[in-house]
Amino acid sequence: MLCPSFMPPLLKVITAITLVIGFLCDPAVALDTSAGVGLQDRALFQERVDYTLTNQNGADFHDQALSNTSFAGAAAKGADFSGANLQGAIFTQGAFADANFRGADLSDALMDRADFTGTDLRDAVLIGVIASGSSFARAQVDGADFSDALLDRDDQRKLCQEAEGLNPTTGVLTRDSLSC
Repeated sequence: MLCPSFMPPLLKVITAITLVIGFLCDPAVALDTSAGVGLQDRALFQERVDYTLTNQNGADFHDQALSNTSFAGAAAKGADFSGANLQGAIFTQGAFADANFRGADLSDALMDRADFTGTDLRDAVLIGVIASGSSFARAQVDGADFSDALLDRDDQRKLCQEAEGLNPTTGVLTRDSLSC
């Protein structure tokens, strides 16, 4: 690249370094969206199967590695997610009634406005989940860890009525994680 003579020397150096990095490195290394998710993270996410708006009723996902997978708007009534790694997964507006999430890692999952009625969440790790507007009626939560979870106050109170046990992975009491 030819630099005009009026460019200050520092700007020439910065331009040269930028061009070298651009040629030597994957451009995704340095790019970030305003949300803070880099293009490499997006590429990793796109390698996952996308179950958005699909019918997964009764499906078997137990013990699978499904981190960052989208189940947004999916119907997964009675599906088996037991023991699955679902860190950062998206369950927004999905229907997961009577699904089995026993022992699953749901850390940092987005679970807002979803139906978890009658869901088995025993021994699940739900640290940092966002579950506002979701229904957890009749959910089994013994041993679940809801530390730093965002729940509607009404849901939190109802879960506290049934909550007991210690999460075997994190060692946190369910009642403590729900601030009962």
